[in-house]
Amino acid sequence: MTRFGHTELPDEQERALRRAVRLAWLTIGFLVTAVTVVYVTMGSSQAMKAAWAEDLLSFIPPVSFLVATHLASRPPSHQHPYGFHRAVGVGHVVASTALVTMGAFLVWDSGSGLLKAEHPPVGTMVVLGQPVWSGWLMIAAMVYTGIPPVLLGRAKLPLAAKLHDRVLYADADMNKADWMTAAGGIVGIVGIGVGLWWADAVAALFISGSILHDGVRNMRVAVAALMDSRAMTVDGKDEHPLMGQVDEALAALPWVAEVGSRVRDEGHVFHVESFVVPVEGHQVTLAELREARERAVALDWKVQDMVVVPVERLPERFLPGLQAGGGDDAPTGTDAPDRSR
Repeated sequence: MTRFGHTELPDEQERALRRAVRLAWLTIGFLVTAVTVVYVTMGSSQAMKAAWAEDLLSFIPPVSFLVATHLASRPPSHQHPYGFHRAVGVGHVVASTALVTMGAFLVWDSGSGLLKAEHPPVGTMVVLGQPVWSGWLMIAAMVYTGIPPVLLGRAKLPLAAKLHDRVLYADADMNKADWMTAAGGIVGIVGIGVGLWWADAVAALFISGSILHDGVRNMRVAVAALMDSRAMTVDGKDEHPLMGQVDEALAALPWVAEVGSRVRDEGHVFHVESFVVPVEGHQVTLAELREARERAVALDWKVQDMVVVPVERLPERFLPGLQAGGGDDAPTGTDAPDRSR
C-alpha cells in the first residue's frame, strides 16, 4: 500500500499517483527535446528567447512534484511528528518564486528592447543544401513545443484534484497555457517576416507577462497554504467542502449539541481539530469519541490526521470568526473571549 506519511492511499489515488509520476518523467523528457529545439532555432528573436526561458522554467514544477512526493511518503519522525507533507508546499513556493523572478526579468528585458526599437534580424539557414528562411524553423519549433504540453496538462489536471497536489496542479495549469506561448512566438516571428520589427518584442512581452502572472498567482496560493490558512480546493479558489462535511458528520451524532472545526492543508492531506459540545448532562465516553473520529475519517482519505476534543463551549480563541461567520476581520488571539473554560 502506497502512503503519504501514515496516510494510506486508496486504490484510486494510488493509481493516480503512479500515473502522475509517469507523466512528470514524460514531461521532463519532452522538455529536454523542446529546450534543445528552441535553442538551436531561436537566433536573436526576443520572443523565442522568452519561450526558451519558459521551457527552462517548466522543468521546475515536475521536478518539484517528484521530490515532494518522495519526501511526503516518509513516515512521521521524532523531529517531524506531523510528517513531511509540507514538502508539497515548499515545492510550490520554490516553483512560483522561480516563475516570478524570471518573469519579472523577462518583462524588463522585453520592454527595454521595445523601447530601444531593437530590430531583430531573421536570416536564412541551409537545410539539406537548400536555403530556408529561419522564421519557418522557428515556427516549426513553436508548434512542436506548443502541442504536447497542452495534452500533458489536460492529463495531469484530474490527477492533481484526486491527489490534492498543488505542485502537480500548477504544472498542469502551466502546461495547458503553453499554447499561448507558442502562439505568441509565432505571431512575433510572422510579424518580423512582414516587416513589423516591434512584433517580436511585443510577443516576448506577452510571453513574459504570462510567466509573471503564473508565478504571482501560484505564489499567493502557496504562501497562504504554508501560513496555515483555511483548507482550500487544489486550485486555491474556494474553501474545501470537506470542512463543512466534517462538521455535518459530527453534528449528526445524537450526543453532539454543537461542533466547530479548524482544518489546515498539510500538503496532500488535512490536519483536522474538531471541538464538540455534548448535549447537556451527557458524559462523553472514549468509545463515542472514537466513533466520532471514525465517522469523520471515513468521509475522505485526506482526513486521517484528526483529533476530536469535547468542550463545554465552542472556543472562539481556536475558532476565530465563530460568531461573525469567518473572515479576517473576526476577533482573534487575546481579543476573543475563551469560552472553553
